[in-house]
Parts: sequence; C-alpha cells; structure tokens
Amino acid sequence: MAESRLDLLRWQFDLTWALGEVHLAELTPDDFRWEPASLTWTMRRGDDGAWVADWAETEPDPIPVPTMAWISWHIGWWWSTTADHLLGRPVRERESVRWPGPDGAIAWLTEKRDEWLTVLDGLTDERLDEPSGFPWPPDADLTVGHQVAWVNAELMKNLAEIGQQRLARAALRAE
Repeated sequence: MAESRLDLLRWQFDLTWALGEVHLAELTPDDFRWEPASLTWTMRRGDDGAWVADWAETEPDPIPVPTMAWISWHIGWWWSTTADHLLGRPVRERESVRWPGPDGAIAWLTEKRDEWLTVLDGLTDERLDEPSGFPWPPDADLTVGHQVAWVNAELMKNLAEIGQQRLARAALRAE
C-alpha cells in the first residue's frame, strides 16, 4: 500500500524530532546561556523580568551567532505562529511568544512538539493541497503541504544548530 503524503511528512517530522532529542536530552541550563562568539543573539531579561530575544528588523552584517537560548526561542516562535495559522487562531506577534528561560526550555519545546502533533493529527491529504499564505506572502502560491514540509526543514536546521553548539561546547570543556 502506498504511503500518503501526510504519512510521509509525519514520518519525516518524527525522525527529525528523534534525532534532535539526542542533543536536547544532554542540554543543561548553562548550555543555553553559553555564548559561542563575541557577536551573538541571545535571550535577555527585559524590564518586566520576561526573556526577550535579540532582534533586528534588517539582518545585520555580519549576522550574530545565535545562542542555544535564542535558537530554542526561535523554534518556539515559528512553531507557535504556524500552529496558530493552521488551527485558525489569530497569529501571535513575535514579541508575545514568551521563552520560559533555560530551566524550562526543553519542556517548552516538548509542549510545542505535542501541539504540533495535534495539528498534524487534524490534517488530511486534501488539506495539504489548500493554499497557505503563511509564513510566505499570499501571492507565493504555496500550500499547507509546503508549510508542513517547511516546519520539518526548519526544525531539522534549528536542532542541528543546537546540536553543533552542544558538541562544540563539550569539546571546549574537554580541552
């Protein structure tokens, strides 16, 4: 029996998450705070005590190296807004996506994963063909299937970035 497109996308997502869990399981709160370069984007406490992401509307040159904290917030941001879009909720603003801090980051990402599984469980192969104007401009002529594939690709990239930083930090500590 042929596997459906949705089954294939779900398999790809499950594989990506399983590979990422290898690194996530080893992270400590100090890992999230590690700055791998002098020019970084990270998470900082705002005046109200909430964590705020470094951000620029125009990408700087050179591009700062994101910390594991920033990357984990970034995952939570795009994952939250994509789920909002597919579940028909108002898409929240970037500033309203609250990172829980280094002690709660892994549990938060796991909650985002669980919410994404709910989204995937509610999709059908027919829905994959519907137009999706998020996160692209409405005239991009892309579908919900493209959106789900983008989530898999973005997650794979971001988890690989976290994994590479975790390995680099461990290697530096071993020297």
